[in-house]
Amino acid sequence: MRTAQEILAQARTIAVVGASRYAYKEAHTVPLQIKRHGWRIIPVNPEIDELWGERAYPRLADLPEQVDFVNVFRPSGEATDVVRQVIDTKVAPAVWLQLGIFSPEGRRLAEAAGIDYVEDTCLAVVRARYGLSAPAAP
Repeated sequence: MRTAQEILAQARTIAVVGASRYAYKEAHTVPLQIKRHGWRIIPVNPEIDELWGERAYPRLADLPEQVDFVNVFRPSGEATDVVRQVIDTKVAPAVWLQLGIFSPEGRRLAEAAGIDYVEDTCLAVVRARYGLSAPAAP
């Protein structure tokens, strides 16, 4: 299993489940900061059509492409279902639950499926701690 630092350092495209259009929410400010450091952010939220210059998708199953990992801004009670969706759709090799979000069942499912798993960890903090920017395109 890769560490949070390795997952982020090796990623170029991130799907954000629960991305918010509201600038006062962490589900907006954290992905926007990551975008500003070079990553492509694809919002997944059934309530919006577009965010940060990217088309938004209602569900992970609607994504037209693979992503490097799925970042989750949903309550802990919904996290296991998101992990199941990642496994079922094979949309990403990793799941990252934001700070304050836990799912023991999600962890078990991800590990059994061979999917990297991070929980209760802020993407922006990991980015800042290790001074990361998105890797250059090949």
